[in-house]
Amino acid sequence: MITTGQKMNTDFELKIVQNGEEKTVNFADLLTRPTIVSVYMKNNTGSCDKQNISLAAEQEAFENKGVNLVTLSKDTCGSHKKYAEKHGISYILASDPDLHFSRATDSIVEKKMYGKTYDGPARAAFYIDTDGKILGVIEKVDPKNHAQELLGLIG
Repeated sequence: MITTGQKMNTDFELKIVQNGEEKTVNFADLLTRPTIVSVYMKNNTGSCDKQNISLAAEQEAFENKGVNLVTLSKDTCGSHKKYAEKHGISYILASDPDLHFSRATDSIVEKKMYGKTYDGPARAAFYIDTDGKILGVIEKVDPKNHAQELLGLIG
């Protein structure tokens, strides 16, 4: 996994939902100021909902600290739109079914489900400067207290 001080590749595209609108962007274009990218697995699942609900409750605190907030999963933008409405999310929800972000941060991990092994994104969070430099990493997210651990990371 990429570590603090390293620089990530920011030259890849993602589909995002921002203010209810779907668009395709280059990841580097999301880095208009220091940015947190929080990776989760799937909309409408227990721990992932806790993770996003924690962040949604503190959206204003991140804004006040001058930090962009992006959450990222393999879900479609259509699913993200409904999810944002359901949970009052105003931050960016990114769709990354091809794991571009996870490759750029070297955060693909082996997972197991129903006896099968596969590779998938780590449930992690990355604090990234405008030039792609990693300012901090949370390798194992605490879904229920995620916003507080991130606010502690950014100071």
